[in-house]
Amino acid sequence: MIHTDIAEILCVKPKTKKRTQTMEEDVKKKKTKKTMKIEGEVVVMKKNLLDFKDAMASFLDRVHELLGRRVSLHLISSLQPDPANEKRGRLGKAAQLEKWVTKIKTSVTAEETAFAVTFDWDESMGPPAAFVIKNHHHSQFYLKSLTLRNFPGVDGGPIHFVCNSWIYPSHRYRSDRVFFSNKAYLPSETPELIKELREEELNNLRGNGEGGELKEWDRVYDYAYYNDLGAPDKGPDSARPVLGGSPEFPYPRRGKTGRKLTKSDPRSESRLALLNLNIYVPRDERFSHVKFSDFLAYALKSVTQVLVPEIASVCDKTINEFDSFEDVFHLYDGSIKLANGHTISKLRDVIPWEMFRELVRNDGERFLKFPLPDVLKESRSAWRTDEEFAREMLAGLNPVVISRLQEFPPKSNLDSTRYGNQHSSIREEHISPHMNGLSVQEALEQNKLYILDHHDALMPYLTRINSTNTKTYATRTLLLLQEDGTLKPLAIELSLPHAQGESHGSVSKIFTPAEKGVEGSVWQLAKAYAAVNDSGYHQLISHWLKTHAVIEPFIIASNRQLSVVHPIYKLLHPHFRDTMNINALARHVLINSDGVLERTVFPGRYAMEMSSSIYKSWVFTDQALPKDLLKRGVAIENPNNDNGVELLIEDYPFAVDGLEIWSAIKTWVREYCTIYYKNDKAVQNDTEIQAWWTELRTEGHGDLQHESWWPLMQTCDDLIETCTIIIWVASALHAAVNFGQYPYAGFLPNRPTVSRRFMPEPGTEEYTELEENEEVAFLKTITPQLQTLLGISIIEILSMHSTDEIYLGQRESPNWTADDEPLEAFKRFGKSLEMIENNIIRRNNDKKFKNRTGPVNMPYTLLYPNTTDYTREGGLTGKGIPNSVSI
Repeated sequence: MIHTDIAEILCVKPKTKKRTQTMEEDVKKKKTKKTMKIEGEVVVMKKNLLDFKDAMASFLDRVHELLGRRVSLHLISSLQPDPANEKRGRLGKAAQLEKWVTKIKTSVTAEETAFAVTFDWDESMGPPAAFVIKNHHHSQFYLKSLTLRNFPGVDGGPIHFVCNSWIYPSHRYRSDRVFFSNKAYLPSETPELIKELREEELNNLRGNGEGGELKEWDRVYDYAYYNDLGAPDKGPDSARPVLGGSPEFPYPRRGKTGRKLTKSDPRSESRLALLNLNIYVPRDERFSHVKFSDFLAYALKSVTQVLVPEIASVCDKTINEFDSFEDVFHLYDGSIKLANGHTISKLRDVIPWEMFRELVRNDGERFLKFPLPDVLKESRSAWRTDEEFAREMLAGLNPVVISRLQEFPPKSNLDSTRYGNQHSSIREEHISPHMNGLSVQEALEQNKLYILDHHDALMPYLTRINSTNTKTYATRTLLLLQEDGTLKPLAIELSLPHAQGESHGSVSKIFTPAEKGVEGSVWQLAKAYAAVNDSGYHQLISHWLKTHAVIEPFIIASNRQLSVVHPIYKLLHPHFRDTMNINALARHVLINSDGVLERTVFPGRYAMEMSSSIYKSWVFTDQALPKDLLKRGVAIENPNNDNGVELLIEDYPFAVDGLEIWSAIKTWVREYCTIYYKNDKAVQNDTEIQAWWTELRTEGHGDLQHESWWPLMQTCDDLIETCTIIIWVASALHAAVNFGQYPYAGFLPNRPTVSRRFMPEPGTEEYTELEENEEVAFLKTITPQLQTLLGISIIEILSMHSTDEIYLGQRESPNWTADDEPLEAFKRFGKSLEMIENNIIRRNNDKKFKNRTGPVNMPYTLLYPNTTDYTREGGLTGKGIPNSVSI
């Protein structure tokens, strides 16, 4: 019994019947004719003390070393077949990592350690194309790279194996862990002796299709519906529809976890406990230790829904309403003061001490002091101006919705047989006093009328949304493009479903600009309702759906169908970093039933269902920035321009900067792809690319697989455009809609996420309050205090750059490929991004471009690439385009 237990601890299986001879044993019997010593360096990283089991694991690893159970590597020949399997390269002799016991140290930081390794190598076997690694230790480690120095016959230079993978003990795997050199190969050009290894590695990543919960050492990428958002076993109020797999609720697929189904609903997957962040994603998709440390540090400084009732009960002031804007400013000036030592003691009982220490910040008395958002740094009132309200549609955190009005009055595309007449009630007499002397027809002909239209997206859900504590409208905001390039609000339409039912159409009220008296207060409220719509649409659609959710299927399909040595995998892989991990965490605490999003954004429990309805009209090819601008009517075709489009709003910061970024990405992708694909036939004959694209359409975005707009993937242009869109969405588009959240919405009155009562009617108490104290009435209408604390705490985290951020134009390793042409093309890409950085600085300093800074004097830097920044400082910088959707 003792023998068995010790064997299990040391990962040594008790002796059983004689087994068949392994490849490793076979190697020992081989005698080489001419051997040489190949010196190498292996870089690894152990877990750190964020994992409390690490100290014991490190001790057991040392015990294993002393017992001879070490980490071994075998090089694989590119020239000589293995006698036991002629389809594979011959294995060299085993080599062990040297001096593990003395080199590896348990540390509170994630530290890299370089090990020497010496291979005995038969010269006739040629340069190795791959290697096998076996971990005979007790616990896992992170394998960063293997470098073979001065290998003969390779121009005297090193051979690099870029690994970046967690290696678990060998008994956890069904087959050996194999890593390839950094040379890229199309499937048809792969050396014969590694073709089978290439396919076997892909099969391992696809899994075997068996059921059961996936474990941390599993390396399986597979698809699942969004059936883990609800908790039906808690009762009907916590149940949510399954998104994906049905015409009613189509959705992109997520990564599979294999957790058990719920008892109440056999279609829904069970959920982990709220504080259990061990959600399955393939281990190599998880945050690095640096990223995870940053994420925890930022989270420690934020309120989560776990703390909400405790904060409400132990603070010396009831948290439900702000009494004035000055109260809101105190969140940044002075924060909330805790009552006494007893209060602190009580909080310490429910919050881990490390977390509590971070929450109270630096002074020990103040709780939840937030950094001052950029929108307030120059002025505490400029955010209320009409010019700033309109400017943020072009340079704020959601600059991707505004469109040109091409017919007046605005029309609805909702089904009139179901929703009745939903066309706009705005008429020329409403807006003519504000048209700067133009008629509506003249403004239409001169491309000067624009609209922020959230009517059709919200109206089908409005009855249900307003049955909760939320009281809001579907809004349309009309704007005039003025001679100085700024936008001027003309009217805001607030619409509700007809009292007799949605089939009777909508009932609308029109509000127009006013500055003084109660009319001015009413106009400020109308802008707030429009901002509430835009905030919800931004978070659910522009941000979550159109970047996070739509990218995940590309990550899964790429890992299942594109080998790590495939040139397109090498091109796209940096743009997938951390996305599956952050999406899994989002499903766990943000977009789940009663999660942060439902608590802080107005659609509440209908939020994700609403995003599903928008996904029905998602078009992959329209995600290309030039096509998006054309579709929204804010640009027209112009073949003489680089991107084939001409902006109708010259001073449109997101579009101006974005088009330069788009052009740089597309040039880089074209140069890269043409190195490997000389003609369309090469794309057609690439078995991995064809399998990748088929699976992406039929599985990853399976609910839209029959749409005609999918590229056929038969030409080089198809491949180039597709890869450009993927990189654009994962990097620049996400940066544009994510990292401005705290700078603009950290002051929630500027970007309220909830409205709690309808527009006050004359003769009511609410209207009297609006006349007497406009600030109180405004604050009672928008997001309440507790939700504000929760909301800005979360967006502070979401707006942070990690200290291990890798920006567009940067790579994690300079040895990501052995091919010279791609490396040179990548350098040119970096240079073009540096030029764009200079262009953005120049435009921001040019006073004629009023939309680039606005009344709040806040330069537009959300699409500043930050390619030249290697400081790794992170934080709330408000600039920088990370390679991937990583937060």
